[in-house]
Amino acid sequence: MPSPAKVAAEIAAEAPDREWLRDVTRELFRKLDIPSIERIQLLWGLSAAETGRLFGVSRQAFARWLTGGIPPSRAAAVADLVAANDVLCRHLKPERIAAVVRRPAPVLDGRSLLEMANAGRHREVNEAVRAMFDIRRIQP
Repeated sequence: MPSPAKVAAEIAAEAPDREWLRDVTRELFRKLDIPSIERIQLLWGLSAAETGRLFGVSRQAFARWLTGGIPPSRAAAVADLVAANDVLCRHLKPERIAAVVRRPAPVLDGRSLLEMANAGRHREVNEAVRAMFDIRRIQP
């Protein structure tokens, strides 16, 4: 079996364009069926400890979630960040998501999406991300 790096290089060399490669990457994410909270960790560029902190739990508790599931008491918070992450994935290149969630924004009172999530404001993160890409707010 060839190395993943070699396969990636071969695919990239024959790709018609970068957009096609991004589409392939999105499809691979779907095929891998990576749990939603792992996708957040990966795309937001977080360690296990940082991901746990998003939900007010330890790194060890987060690791248990990956194998045993998310406790009902945290389901709403996880659902809000998963929904926000899904919107980010639809509109941004995967490699840009980590920077976007860390960037302070005037419309968030100078806070970043990551800071808001760490403060337990998961629903507000979801609403802010949806507002970022709401074309109805663009004036003609």
